[in-house]
Amino acid sequence: MPYALMIGDRSYSSWSLRGWLPFGAFGIPVTLHSTILYHDGFARALEAFAPGLRSVPALKTPQGGVLSDSIAIAWHLAETFPDHGLLPRDPTDRTMAQSLIAEMHSGFGALRAACPMNLRTGWAGFKPSDAVLADLARIDGLWSRALSRSGGPFLFGTYTLADVFYAPVAMRIAGYGLPVSSAAHAYVAAHLAHPPLRQWRAIGLTDGPEQTAYEMGLPRVPFPIAPPER
Repeated sequence: MPYALMIGDRSYSSWSLRGWLPFGAFGIPVTLHSTILYHDGFARALEAFAPGLRSVPALKTPQGGVLSDSIAIAWHLAETFPDHGLLPRDPTDRTMAQSLIAEMHSGFGALRAACPMNLRTGWAGFKPSDAVLADLARIDGLWSRALSRSGGPFLFGTYTLADVFYAPVAMRIAGYGLPVSSAAHAYVAAHLAHPPLRQWRAIGLTDGPEQTAYEMGLPRVPFPIAPPER
């Protein structure tokens, strides 16, 4: 039995994006199941997938286990597929990547609350609070240290789980036009050009109607996804 992954709306569910990218980016087969956030059938869909679930993403393993958090999914896949490059091979880089992943998973609440991920539109005129600016400064510093060590384009040169976890942050910076350094902007551009993320966004545009809960009351601008490669 292959892996089975339950996700929410691709355009909005940053946690689902982090749950799926390890499969899409590293060529690990998975069967997808999806549900709609803030919908009457959300809880029923989760219960049908695995009893007791309350959130997405959730993963059923081939052995019958259930993982109900994006970081648990990440650690499981890194352990199960050690030759797929999900974590850097260099020991120093590996510990740095693990710390970056953990900080993303538990932190940056101001940015998350003020700037919900929305891959359907960009927003003009967003003014970040001091708390959001503090989160951005911390993120910029973390990225800059990793990128100066690796040379980019991703945090540890090639794409790893650290990039998986910061992909939704990159999408927020792009979609809200948030102020970051030139090095951080280049890193965001690498995400915008990343084929698995582009695939995720394209499918998400057909997921269903827009979620009114994500309306910001700001002028809309096109989401700044990179143009197709020639």
